[in-house]
Amino acid sequence: MPVICAAIGCNNTFVKGSEFRFYRFPLKKPQLTSEWVNSMGVKNFSPTAHTCLCSEHFEADCFRDLNSKTFLREDAVPTIFSHAQDSSKIELRKRGVIPKETNVVNPVATQADRDEGGMRLSEQGPKKKFTPVEILKILEDDPGNLLCPSDSSSDDEDLVHPEKTHDTGSESDYRLPSSESDEDNEEPLARVPEPSSAQQPTCPQSAPEPSHPQPGPAASPPPTALHTQSLAPQSDPAAPPPTTRRKRGPTLRSSAPATKRVKSRLASTESEEEEEEEDDDDDDDRWHDREEECIKPDPLKFMPARIPGPTCDTTTAWSPISLFQLFFSTNVVQNIIDNTNANAAKRRQAGKKCTWDVLTMKDFYTFLAVILFTGFVTVHHRSDYWRKKWPYNFQFPGDHMTRDRFEFILGSLHLSDPKEDEENDKKRKTAEYDHLFKIKPLYTEIANACKANFQPHQNLSIDERMVLSQAVGMKDRLTKWGYKLFVLSDTSIGYTWNFFVHTGKSESATGHSVGYSAVMDLLPFPLLGGGYLLYTDDFYTSPALFTDLSKKNIGCCGTIRRNRTGFPKTQTNDLPKKAERGDMRWIRSGKLLFVKWMDMREVTTCSTVHQAYSGQTVRRKVKEAGVWQNKSIPVPDCIVDYNRSMGGMDLCDALIEFCSVRHKTMTWYMTFFYHFVDIAVVNSYLLHQELFKLRQDPTQTEPFTHKAFREQLATEMLEFAEGSAAPSTTTTSYPSTTCMPMFFDSEESRVRKYCKRCQDAGLLRVKTSTCCRKCKVPLCLTSKKNCFQLWHDAQ
Repeated sequence: MPVICAAIGCNNTFVKGSEFRFYRFPLKKPQLTSEWVNSMGVKNFSPTAHTCLCSEHFEADCFRDLNSKTFLREDAVPTIFSHAQDSSKIELRKRGVIPKETNVVNPVATQADRDEGGMRLSEQGPKKKFTPVEILKILEDDPGNLLCPSDSSSDDEDLVHPEKTHDTGSESDYRLPSSESDEDNEEPLARVPEPSSAQQPTCPQSAPEPSHPQPGPAASPPPTALHTQSLAPQSDPAAPPPTTRRKRGPTLRSSAPATKRVKSRLASTESEEEEEEEDDDDDDDRWHDREEECIKPDPLKFMPARIPGPTCDTTTAWSPISLFQLFFSTNVVQNIIDNTNANAAKRRQAGKKCTWDVLTMKDFYTFLAVILFTGFVTVHHRSDYWRKKWPYNFQFPGDHMTRDRFEFILGSLHLSDPKEDEENDKKRKTAEYDHLFKIKPLYTEIANACKANFQPHQNLSIDERMVLSQAVGMKDRLTKWGYKLFVLSDTSIGYTWNFFVHTGKSESATGHSVGYSAVMDLLPFPLLGGGYLLYTDDFYTSPALFTDLSKKNIGCCGTIRRNRTGFPKTQTNDLPKKAERGDMRWIRSGKLLFVKWMDMREVTTCSTVHQAYSGQTVRRKVKEAGVWQNKSIPVPDCIVDYNRSMGGMDLCDALIEFCSVRHKTMTWYMTFFYHFVDIAVVNSYLLHQELFKLRQDPTQTEPFTHKAFREQLATEMLEFAEGSAAPSTTTTSYPSTTCMPMFFDSEESRVRKYCKRCQDAGLLRVKTSTCCRKCKVPLCLTSKKNCFQLWHDAQ
């Protein structure tokens, strides 16, 4: 279906290569569409998605130039219409006999004069075709013509460039004087009569230029100037100034014989049409090449809340068991023991037949040693660890704990109070129900211990971690592979500094996405400090998140999805579809730097702390002449730092997976218990590595490897269990009735716990080896400090 101008009296039709352009109605902007319709002056007119107006109905200031191309402004309104044209003139214009009248009111000539001038044109016949040369000849021979052609100032301007579709700078408006006006006191601009296809004249190089044109009684037909000529109006000085309306006029091609009719055209390319319909915030935005300089932002001032590294006493020797107890403290272990005994009693009351002995500290640490042992040795069934026949003739764990005792402890192990579990179960299917209640006591203690015992270095990374499980408990929280945790780690050593379990909610209460909320929840700014550099993947990265973190003095860098809100939509100077490996583009929006880099595929990143390119390269295989070769290709700075820093998260996951507990369980909270044990062991090992760097122990020439650390930890757990057997058994069999101070162990330097009264007073790092034998509360008792007496007096 041909594209035709919708204006009354305008019959411009789209033809490829013509001079006019067509613009669709802005239906996405109802108010602007209404202004277009009202300006047309047509009643009951409803434009559709294919209704267009040609460029003939817009004034010159309705257009803008961008990159040597002309576009219609977003708020442009067409104003050049002929609401009262005679139908006979329209029909003649269709045949190319008479041009449109100009939009200039002539205060001198009368209506009869204009009619006489029109008759002269009509006498030539409706089928007569005129060339531009013949038009100029008519104007020179007519003594009553008020206008005269003038030659251009240079020969260069006489050359018409076919590739230019508009030329508003060198072309004058056409003005004719008139004594009377029509209904709206305006007439359309003049148009060139169509040249005959049989005639092929050549444009003249120059034309005579009279110094003073003489006014006549009647106005001759308005000519259309060539690209090389201009027409100047001359009016009576005593007459009032004419009312004019400026308009974009088409340019007539004259570099070749004028054999084709000048017609309108659509926008040249699809990208131009999209640009006219979209609301671009900034017309000057474009993607830059790597050769263009990008200013590097000022580096952030690193101001951590504490000195980066371990927060424990670095002057003393820390054994693997003492580091592990920083995470599984005595209070945490005792709470698990009490809840397990309560759950075992509940199971026996429910009719579970089992021989249950009260769980003690010795049994629990032996149980933990067996769990670590299962990470070293893998068998098909858990009962094979107690088989004595070849090839399963293991000495451990059968010599320290029977298989039935281990199974009873494993089946009754509970992390929360069973009575409180029943109260929480009554709230099921309500907003008050806590899905993580059964792991909340240990979950909270481990997360707080991870933050308390280490201050991360400057580079941080956030990523998700999957905990494999076959549990059937939290079905709505269970993904295809297990449970998801959001983890914040130190990229330099892989220390798990903070984490939380994803509960499956797709949107936070603040309206932000899951990635935005996860990052904000993992960053306790008062405890962390300022000046940190955070690296994230495309699940978390968004311009809104990076902008908000930048306000809190946190630098960010990460891969980003191109459909994120705020990602640049401009396609100017974008990466080509078949870009070479190493090509890059960048664009900066405020503090945000967006980079596109072509590797095996296109990689998009966002950063607030990098410049686009500083000359770094990376080795990649590139196929040249059918042969793959290693070649250095340019790489953006943010890509280099991102790969280096996100490797810290990979290191953290690899350490946890190494020798991890491999028990299969159908109880969902036991899956998290095993994972919390792995986190405590790995973080203890990383603290051991950092403490060895700070304190050179003469008795140890090098730190433990990860495997050796786990083996030593299991050995010390068995030793600790044997040492704690006597006090635990005595306490359980013969409970004390009076409050008296006592030591935790026979060796005072081995077991030290945090003083209860000092913790209540805000002194979190004070340890003591004494406790109350009745209350089971660790309290300081020295010559200078007697928390034992002060605490009991307060009770």
